[in-house]
Amino acid sequence: MDLIQFPEMSRSSLRALRQTVDGAFRDFTRAWGETLETLFSPLQSLLTFIENLLIHSPWILVLAGIAAAIGLVSRSTRITLGSVIALLLVGYLGMWEDTMRTIAMVAVCTVMAVVIGLPIGILMAQSNRTSMVVTPLLDMMQTMPSFVYLIPVVMIFGLGKVPGVIAVVIYAIPPVIRLTNLGIRHVSADVLEAAEAFGASHWQKLRDVQLPLALPSIMAGVNQTIMMSLAMVVIASMIGVRGLGQPVLQAINQQYFTMGIMNGLAIVAIAIILDRTTQAYGKRLQKHAEAGK
Repeated sequence: MDLIQFPEMSRSSLRALRQTVDGAFRDFTRAWGETLETLFSPLQSLLTFIENLLIHSPWILVLAGIAAAIGLVSRSTRITLGSVIALLLVGYLGMWEDTMRTIAMVAVCTVMAVVIGLPIGILMAQSNRTSMVVTPLLDMMQTMPSFVYLIPVVMIFGLGKVPGVIAVVIYAIPPVIRLTNLGIRHVSADVLEAAEAFGASHWQKLRDVQLPLALPSIMAGVNQTIMMSLAMVVIASMIGVRGLGQPVLQAINQQYFTMGIMNGLAIVAIAIILDRTTQAYGKRLQKHAEAGK
């Protein structure tokens, strides 16, 4: 074959392949887009409900509720007080509504990621074959540029909250899957043998031994999922997800330095609050796990 013609033929084949895949995906979105929108409508309703609850309730009650939740999880007066001060400052600077939208989005995405990722991580820990199949997918999900996740969801759902949630969950779910798998696999074999000696079934070992001992690792995965969700929420503002990401995007487009810095600092404040709270909870679990050994 002529070496000069080979690159041209390769480009033609690649162009034909791209057109075929793009056409097939467009046909899929036309055929199933409406059905998928109906399927995910409860998710949109849940997110809208949480947003309205946080935004339209009296701010003092919302602040008290958030502070109580942080105090209950972290058991730290310092973290709780620092979180209240940070949220008061955010409200004083006029970013309360956008902050509440962002918190609602991160909360829903994190819950979805944990609900989906935890069983997958457990399956990977129980089956080497499943681990061999899922691990390359996780590698791809973590190395794929985050903007790429926006393309298929926008083609299917258009602009709005649902495509944003789906893109955020896909981007943020790998840590909780990986660390659930890792935590269960690292449970001591001696502990499992002792459970078997007492006649524990496979399900009882998983429920009463492996998962409790793996909780610190699982919580580390949840912590990383929360951080990645918060990072992706800003990017998801490009497809209509309201929150602190939209003012940042507007600041970039219109070169508003102050607006970008203020909203960026608000995002940092939320990240620090969530990170310190989940880390404190993870350390408590670690202490309990070490005391039980």
